[in-house]
Amino acid sequence: MVAKVPAFVCRKTRMEDWSKLKRCYIVSYDLVDPKNYDALRESIMSYDGWAHIADSTWAVVTGKSAADVRNDLTKSLDADDLLFVVKSGTEAAWQNVKCRNRWLKEYL
Repeated sequence: MVAKVPAFVCRKTRMEDWSKLKRCYIVSYDLVDPKNYDALRESIMSYDGWAHIADSTWAVVTGKSAADVRNDLTKSLDADDLLFVVKSGTEAAWQNVKCRNRWLKEYL
């Protein structure tokens, strides 16, 4: 059974920390066996800023590279699970996301 995360979940980094972090990454995954969901969710939520955008899509704010984020999160995955990490760009659009629109506007 997949653990449910409350809707509108996000963690905001303090604005004075934002200038040091500077990077927001979109993390998307497919777990072949959802038994790893809790460990992966905890890994994602360990970042300074994060938002749960859709069922298998999150945004994380960190000073790390995309490869570092991938390597961190891979520790919580099985070899056959899929993971995609991309640095967010300058333009985004969305509808009916789980997190707050304001968080996305501020950090993406």
